Amino acid sequence: MSLKEARDRRDDERKKIAASIDPGLERKNAKRQRGDRFEAVAREWFEKFSSAWAPNHASTVIGRLERDVFPWLGSRRIEEITSPELLTALRRVESRGAIETAHRIKQVCGQVFRYVIATGRAQRDPSADLKGALTPVVEKHHAALTTPTDVTRLMRAIDGYQGSFVVRCALKLSALTFQRPGEVRKATWAEIDFDHATWRIPSEKMKMRREHLVPLSRQALAVLTELKPLTGSGTYVFPGARNIARSMSQNAIGAALRYLDFDSDTMTAHGFRTMASTLLNEMGWPADAIERQLAHAERDEVRGAYNRAEYLAERRRMMQTWSDYLDGLKSGGTVVPLHASA
Repeated sequence: MSLKEARDRRDDERKKIAASIDPGLERKNAKRQRGDRFEAVAREWFEKFSSAWAPNHASTVIGRLERDVFPWLGSRRIEEITSPELLTALRRVESRGAIETAHRIKQVCGQVFRYVIATGRAQRDPSADLKGALTPVVEKHHAALTTPTDVTRLMRAIDGYQGSFVVRCALKLSALTFQRPGEVRKATWAEIDFDHATWRIPSEKMKMRREHLVPLSRQALAVLTELKPLTGSGTYVFPGARNIARSMSQNAIGAALRYLDFDSDTMTAHGFRTMASTLLNEMGWPADAIERQLAHAERDEVRGAYNRAEYLAERRRMMQTWSDYLDGLKSGGTVVPLHASA
């Protein structure tokens, strides 16, 4: 700034003071107005709430905003954004076939707008007017094998898997415990209690953000015992092939199933959950015990707390009988109803 410019600025400030205008307050107001752009408040919302989210979820949310919203709406004043403007941005996402992503971005934008309304910087949420405006999401179920004959073929194929020993163990534990694929591949040795035959998954790893106890059958413990000399010196039960400091790739189990000739329309990594749930329900195990083992949310918090305590012993019996059942299928022996044998 030249000396002349500095003097001119000084004179302007003096004029404002003479007119009872606080230059400092004026600058603050201008800065606040600049901060009311959509990108600024969206990042403010993200910083406030993302610390409670799983890291993968947080990176997905901010990544979608940066890629699909900020380039078109980021510089717009938050209170001036209209429903048609937001719809145009979402339609760009739809046009590349990402229908579900478009719906999720709409939900995120709605959360941002509601936050801004709560903090007094806007009066309404334009995303609320877009109900029914986007292409409906066609629910796609995870492919799974659910008949004893097909499960027999799957379990024998897993036993004969010729790829990585670590991946073969991950396949076996997926079948024996039917936890979510991310929970399996990110399991750490610190979570495994061999003395009490329990796998304790901390809340930050769980979809529902609640700690989950998984009873381990004799067969599950045998898998872990055999694997421990190979990976037990590291953090992860199933470390990555290229970097043992990181967990196994999210595609490893799915790729192994493809290698075993089970395509994605037949069996998926998530399908082990459907497989177990279907057969256990058909054979008479209590739905509450199965749901607790699947770590599904309990809408009633009091009932949920009761179920977590009440069904642990029954779940332990169920998991052992489930493992025995899978062994029976592999060996070709007579299969008895699971709940009856328990």
